[in-house]
Amino acid sequence: MATEKFDIAQYQQMDLAQLAQLPTAQLQVAVEARGNLPRHIAVIMDGNGRWAKKRFLPRVAGHRAGRHSVRRCVDICGRLGVEALTLYTFSQENFNRPAPEVKALWLFLQETLGAERDELQRQNVRLSACGELSQLPGKAQAALQQVIDSLSSNTGLTLNLALAYGGRQEIIAAALHLAKRLEAGELTAEQVSEEEFARGLYTPELPDPDLVIRTSGEGRLSNFLLWQTAYSEMLITPVLWPDFSERDMLLAVADFQGRERRYGALPSAAKTQSDSKPGNLLDPARWKRLLKANP
Repeated sequence: MATEKFDIAQYQQMDLAQLAQLPTAQLQVAVEARGNLPRHIAVIMDGNGRWAKKRFLPRVAGHRAGRHSVRRCVDICGRLGVEALTLYTFSQENFNRPAPEVKALWLFLQETLGAERDELQRQNVRLSACGELSQLPGKAQAALQQVIDSLSSNTGLTLNLALAYGGRQEIIAAALHLAKRLEAGELTAEQVSEEEFARGLYTPELPDPDLVIRTSGEGRLSNFLLWQTAYSEMLITPVLWPDFSERDMLLAVADFQGRERRYGALPSAAKTQSDSKPGNLLDPARWKRLLKANP
């Protein structure tokens, strides 16, 4: 299959197993042809420590290796036309790690921001950050803000770094923001809605993630974007973050393209004419027949 050529219609009919047989360049063409791209992808970058441990290296070496995966993901998301990529970079819980590791992570952030700024500029990437940014060391805050400002006029992919971030803390902050608005008379209780609540989140300018990817095989959200991911599609891969490649991202997007997002509704095929009639839905005799229940 790898040497064959396909038209758009054939790409659209392929299942994930068939797509996985394509070489990477052709896989990108197929993903673009299939449409239904996620607007916002969020990634829980897990497995840096395990990657380093397998190689008998210090944990910080895993974080450094993960920088290459960030570069690959930014590049392919930009080429696909994804609007936003949020990376879970440093959580509130990460402050509980050994102090030398935490200090090394902040220094690494400063180093990476400086080293990658020109490339992000070249790719027309805009940088943003979410979380309790005041908890960052002063030098890290300054380096972050400097790069955010220098890329602010770009119009391509938004790379959003979740730093000193906690999903529960964010919801509390949004609730307090809403309470202050109510107290100030800017809003009445009757006007409170999901949309108004979301104005107080850390990410009001971004669409909710369509796809959440977690590397290293762990099956939990780990306090990440708890409000925003209510209807996100989840993809868990055993690949450790430093090994996560452009191809892995393409296959994740292809998997997303094959899913039907129903938001609690029935799939299209299940919406029969008879089920569209409320009276029929509530008919006890009909349900007895469907369930083969005894009268």
